[in-house]
Amino acid sequence: MSGHDHSHGSTKTLLFALIFTTAFAVVEVIGGVLADSLALLSDAGHMLTDSLSLGVGAFAGWLALKPASSRHSFGLQRAEILGALFNVLFMFGVIAFIAYEAVKRMADPPPVEGGIVLLIGGLGLLVNIIVAWVLMRGEKDMNVRGALLHVMGDLLGSVAAIAAGIIIYFGGPLIADPLLSLFVSLLILFSASRLLRDVVRVLMEGVPREVDINQVGSALGEIDGVVAVHDMHIWSLSTNSYALAAHVDLDDMADWGRVLPAVQRLLRERFDIAHSTLQPEDDAIRRACAALAHDCGSRLPEL
Repeated sequence: MSGHDHSHGSTKTLLFALIFTTAFAVVEVIGGVLADSLALLSDAGHMLTDSLSLGVGAFAGWLALKPASSRHSFGLQRAEILGALFNVLFMFGVIAFIAYEAVKRMADPPPVEGGIVLLIGGLGLLVNIIVAWVLMRGEKDMNVRGALLHVMGDLLGSVAAIAAGIIIYFGGPLIADPLLSLFVSLLILFSASRLLRDVVRVLMEGVPREVDINQVGSALGEIDGVVAVHDMHIWSLSTNSYALAAHVDLDDMADWGRVLPAVQRLLRERFDIAHSTLQPEDDAIRRACAALAHDCGSRLPEL
């Protein structure tokens, strides 16, 4: 299956999950207001942030189908990262709101309709199970795996809402509602922190977590005709698209026509690096130049 087919398949999967999750988040907001339950509202906030993540993933899959242009030679893959940055900032805002409301309610817990909380929390758990099942059956690209991670967090959030509903319905302390809402906010904080770390890594052009730069260098050095690889840089264009630039020292420059496709094939098949810029160098000439520069440097008078 081609890369475009993968992007198209994952986009359809993410769109279905987006619509399903957003629709139920709206139901949870209405139920949370009617029941005056912060646990339901916090779980709704978690589902809305996941909807944003699903939307970013679907939008990124759509952009991946767009060809490169003279203005964007790599295409619009970084739009996914900018969307993720907006997403994580929004998530931190949700966390701050939930924490503020939870602390305020702990001092004077308002009455909560436990039956409504239990009913909607149970429906939320069912929705999350369905969405997780759909995502697990879809294309296993980075966007879908990230969305699945968020949905599994939603499952825990729904369990927290159900627990609050059961406790209050059977006469338990009302403080269970804000306490469990804080638990859900911690789930959001964990997801937001991981997302922010990944966004910063891409924007700072760090080596992708899935790629070991030392293994890449060793593998390239084992190709027949390659003496050494140096000045190598690996970075992410998006969460599932990597690029590499490197100098390749050769025994014989005449071998470059054979070595180049072998290097590109290894990078693509073993390390999932589709974009590579490689500069061949004659190893003997480079060593001679390095030795000459070192010799000349050692003869310079001290100032």
